[in-house]
Amino acid sequence: MKIQIFIALLVVLITQTTNGLKEEDCEVCVKTVRRFAETLSDVTKKDHKKIEEEFKKFCKTQKNKEQRFCYYLGGLEDSATGILNELSKPLSWSMPAEKVCEKLKKMDAQICDLRYEKQIDLSAVDLKKLKVRDLKKILSDWDETCDGCLEKSDFIKRIEELKPKYVRNEL
Repeated sequence: MKIQIFIALLVVLITQTTNGLKEEDCEVCVKTVRRFAETLSDVTKKDHKKIEEEFKKFCKTQKNKEQRFCYYLGGLEDSATGILNELSKPLSWSMPAEKVCEKLKKMDAQICDLRYEKQIDLSAVDLKKLKVRDLKKILSDWDETCDGCLEKSDFIKRIEELKPKYVRNEL
């Protein structure tokens, strides 16, 4: 009887450890939590209230998916909810980013729905084959605009003008 209980517990333990969240399952969360944790000093890492303060400062500089992640956790002033303690307490215990995100996913599943868009290799892509939406996104990612652009060719011309500033050809 004791052996059966032991085996059952062992099976449960093995399945729990192998079914852990992987980085690609929750990529924005894992990468953002890692990047944020790397900014914390050793003193700050031990105090979950200080971690929350630092996260709010960190969130002010974030854009795109990372900013949306901050919004979901309550790191922005206009956040509707606040589950920052679900981030700060595990970080103060030195919990790995994957485990933190696993806990956050249980609180709010949309946290792991955030995905990065595929990056376009501008040194190899034919801009004429891209959609206008993709061309606009390239400019947006660069924090650039295309005033007076109406045609696809206008956007392509603007990207070609800015390419030397943003794209480095690696030989």
